[in-house]
Amino acid sequence: MADLLNIGDVAPDFSSVDQDGKPVNLGDFKGKPVVLYFYPKDNTPGCTAEACNFRDNNELYEKAGVKVLGVSVDSQKSHKSFVDKYNLNFTLVADDSKNIAESYGVLGGKTASRVTYLIDGEGRIAFVYPKVSPKEHAVEVMSKLNELGLA
Repeated sequence: MADLLNIGDVAPDFSSVDQDGKPVNLGDFKGKPVVLYFYPKDNTPGCTAEACNFRDNNELYEKAGVKVLGVSVDSQKSHKSFVDKYNLNFTLVADDSKNIAESYGVLGGKTASRVTYLIDGEGRIAFVYPKVSPKEHAVEVMSKLNELGLA
């Protein structure tokens, strides 16, 4: 696995598609904070717990003007199934090329490691979670966004 990005680094831009096949570019969210969370695989216990925790707290993120993007190396089709199965209400980004995970230093073998980046409205890394506890992560992230003045 490559080195993780650091606080203050410019977040690498990317272009991909979401669960519905619509284009997603990090640059589209300039001016608003972004939670970019990487996870290993759709429909696995830890990843499902983390996704459902973001789902259950997404209203708080929307009210705060924060965009949540989940990224794994799964395909758009896999993401669509995952979203439908668990009624996820935020964007999942397909990274089957593994380019996004690689540019963020989270590619570990065949999957992305569980790492979360908080990106400020200027497109810089504001905080990094190199280790994540999936079940309460969305609450922890919102608390940090508030602390940093991003929410």
